Amino acid sequence: MSKPKEFPKQSQDQPGKQNEMNPKPEIIRADYKGSDKLKGKIALITGGDSGIGRSVAVHFAREGADVAIVYLSETEDAKKTKTLVEKEGQSCLLIKADLKKRNDCERVIKECMDTYIKLNILVNNAGVQFPKDSIEDVSMDDFDATYKTNIYPYFHLAKLSLAHLNSGDCIINTSSVTAYRGSSHLVDYASTKGAITSFTRSLAKQIADKNLRVNGVAPGPIWTPLIPATFDDVSDFGQDTPLGRAGQPSEVAPAYVFLASKDASYITGQFIHVNGGEIIGA
Repeated sequence: MSKPKEFPKQSQDQPGKQNEMNPKPEIIRADYKGSDKLKGKIALITGGDSGIGRSVAVHFAREGADVAIVYLSETEDAKKTKTLVEKEGQSCLLIKADLKKRNDCERVIKECMDTYIKLNILVNNAGVQFPKDSIEDVSMDDFDATYKTNIYPYFHLAKLSLAHLNSGDCIINTSSVTAYRGSSHLVDYASTKGAITSFTRSLAKQIADKNLRVNGVAPGPIWTPLIPATFDDVSDFGQDTPLGRAGQPSEVAPAYVFLASKDASYITGQFIHVNGGEIIGA
């Protein structure tokens, strides 16, 4: 993809709406060809209404999976995702839930199982961020919301899904480049992403003997609704990467397809870094 012009000025309230973004993110490449890598699989995707989550849902559908997506309040975006999944010939269950609440996490798993009977792939992806230049400006309300959204549900849903996952199934967690290099204006957010990284590696070791894989993707700057909903100026978003631009959800989702498929059958406890060229250590 060629380097784009600066993003136009825009602003949204969290959690952000994809249908109000300018330009609209690319969800899947027109020339992406599915090859039944996930045929017959059932995937549960949090934050699946927009951004990376929507892209993962559509890519999974093109690979033959039925999906259940969890969203907080963005009903219009969720319905659009459902339409895109059904256009691929697969079914899509919409589940509205506040994943900060354990009871909602339990309900999500129950609704997925009631509809599909089985679960093969859990994608933990939902997240929030509240940029602040100083830790002194981070309110405890925002700190709590960040942790209860970004890491608590990953733990709860992984724990609850284990009763339904079978040999060869997997969990995929979304971390961030900020977990590896830090972020001066996202101290609390980056620390939750670090927690996700350690959680992924530890759970992978714990359940490897069941032939269940746990991996993750650590995106860099990707053009999603979270960006205009949390940053005042998006004009140069992503231009400090080696590739000189922000990434699109369509460039991240194939990493999830790989990790969910048999192609990654000997991979667990690992992260794929889709970040525009930033070199990341272990």
